[in-house]
Amino acid sequence: MLNQFSEHGQEHVLKYLSELDDNQIFTERLEDLDFDIVNYCAGLLKNQHEGHYTPGTLNPTDVIELPETPQQVEEYDTAVAVGEKLIANNKVGALLVAGGQGTRLGFDGPKGTFPVGPITGKTLFQLHTEKILAREKQLNAVIPFYIMTSELNYQDTVDFFKSNGFFGKDASTIIFFKQGMLPPLDENGKMFLESKDRVAMSPDGHGGMLRALFKNKILDDMQNRGLKSLYYFQVDSPLVNVCDPAFIGYHELNNADMSAKTVYKNDPFEKLGNIGEMNGKTVVIEYTELSDEEKLAVNDKGKLTFGQGSIGMHVFSVDFFQRIHDEKIQLPYHIAHKKIPYLNDSGELVNPETPNGFKFEQFIFDAFPFAKKVMVMETERKNDFSPIKNKTGVDSPETAKQDQLNLYGEWMESAGLTVNKDSDGNVTDLVEVSPLYALNKEQFIEKKPELPNSQKGYLFE
Repeated sequence: MLNQFSEHGQEHVLKYLSELDDNQIFTERLEDLDFDIVNYCAGLLKNQHEGHYTPGTLNPTDVIELPETPQQVEEYDTAVAVGEKLIANNKVGALLVAGGQGTRLGFDGPKGTFPVGPITGKTLFQLHTEKILAREKQLNAVIPFYIMTSELNYQDTVDFFKSNGFFGKDASTIIFFKQGMLPPLDENGKMFLESKDRVAMSPDGHGGMLRALFKNKILDDMQNRGLKSLYYFQVDSPLVNVCDPAFIGYHELNNADMSAKTVYKNDPFEKLGNIGEMNGKTVVIEYTELSDEEKLAVNDKGKLTFGQGSIGMHVFSVDFFQRIHDEKIQLPYHIAHKKIPYLNDSGELVNPETPNGFKFEQFIFDAFPFAKKVMVMETERKNDFSPIKNKTGVDSPETAKQDQLNLYGEWMESAGLTVNKDSDGNVTDLVEVSPLYALNKEQFIEKKPELPNSQKGYLFE
């Protein structure tokens, strides 16, 4: 491995090798280092090109909107039945992308260990696992749960699940694996040293999941378990409807390779990716890539032309993963100008005040153009999407808590119970419904619940 650094013009990282007692530490993080990819990324920098899709005009794509008409409701119910049958036949797995730390939240630990339950303080990991467990019990099924971590939080994540008894789920059905790492590069395509015995490395993005599936034999595991579809979601929303039967069913009925959930934007300038068609292919482009004119455009129904925002929830066909592998399909790399700590020529660690290097990431939505068939389904934000990204303000623990209270309060009212609200209609009582009690409003009503006697609030578990 070490001689390859010189062969590829990266010999500068070996500067301190003679000072090390054992170069094993130096090489232990380099298992993922693919010099073909490093050289490719260096070429992207040189050519000032991100390897992105060919620019073109973004057009709206077909979306299965929220059911309103009798026909739409009937189609939705059919999709639910199809999805539930697939789950009951053990054909569906779940894949959680959980490589992040809670740094932006001022939290020390994997983001999935962040407490979000309004009363219990249940963590994101516990809520997601309990939703899968509840779905298993509902349909007498086994749903393998794949959790992709980063190198940074892998062991902490595994230890957290072990110490909590895997939250009641069969440990043999929870599979942890690491996403890949790539070295950031300077403007000349050179790697950085973060210490005398370590090359700086950075996670390769959620699109790196595909490479990680193949490298870690996760695709083999899915196929050995007989899975047909995989429900993909990200760690940061406590509301996510994990293994939503309707979404899975629509994916199956449309014979799709890859499907996406969307929410209708709160306003034209909401910072969500825009899903549409470009050059005859389904794509997701960043909100910054739409002009103000495009953001404000409306269709003949008076809705925003590009009103459907991508929320990072997908269903994949396992066969699509296999085709990506067999055809050696590579997703493009996106370049981000970042501050990269590094060792200077004197061997001192420098924390730059301005961006000094470039990180390379793959995004999973860039798999869309390679899918032969895509399905897009709109979901209700209140039931599915309240991400925790910021410490305060929009998309923060505060907003996620209020969204949970409002959702559970709505369930209570639908069941004939009373809940207190403020003048803006926000629930002011503390309310929490365990996924093991009910996964949705319909299940909650079927329980014929009574108000629990609790000084802390209304906890249904």
